[in-house]
Amino acid sequence: MRLLLIEDDKNLCDTLCFQLTREHYEVDICHDGRDGLDLFLQDAYDLVLLDRMLPTMNGLMVLKKARNAGIRTPVILITALGELYDRVEGLDGGADDYLVKPFAYEELSARIRSLGRRSGKWEEQEVLQYGDLSYEPVLRELCGPGGCLALSSREGRLAEVFLREPETVLRRMTLFSRVWGADAEVEEANLDTYVHFLRKRFSTVKSRLLLTTIRGVGYRLENPDV
Repeated sequence: MRLLLIEDDKNLCDTLCFQLTREHYEVDICHDGRDGLDLFLQDAYDLVLLDRMLPTMNGLMVLKKARNAGIRTPVILITALGELYDRVEGLDGGADDYLVKPFAYEELSARIRSLGRRSGKWEEQEVLQYGDLSYEPVLRELCGPGGCLALSSREGRLAEVFLREPETVLRRMTLFSRVWGADAEVEEANLDTYVHFLRKRFSTVKSRLLLTTIRGVGYRLENPDV
């Protein structure tokens, strides 16, 4: 699962990133409020860990602007401000949970898992399925009415993103961030190339699902039988 960590304490970021990566999370890090908001607004993350005290824009303002823009991604505020008023202000401001520094990593990990279960958006699944197509992320195996085949790592990640949000228009920037990473330097044409590859894989396994181009916006996985 992809997490965004917006925290200006670089030592804490390094520690959390190391621990989260060991638990197989993908983590993007930002040390600045305004830059963090730009990433947040891409709507490319499953969960955001957000510090309150940040340079250029404080965490509550980042959260408020993201919520006003319609971003519903779960947020855990992580902060040294632990008074009752601070907690209430953070939760009323749109946070889903609130964790006071210093904290044990085990508690943060448990809260991340709890939000995942509660939202139902990104609980781990052995097999993703939609229409006549199924995909097993661990084996990177795509199956349809015409059989099964193995996908490359990049093809698999792209297939997983589409299958987790079928019938949803996924913007190009969202796909770049989820498949290649927020800071990756990727040519625009790479996305179109991998969508082309994935369409061929769908055809090979005789799936009727469509990866439809939404001109000027992105792509959508569609089931013509619905």
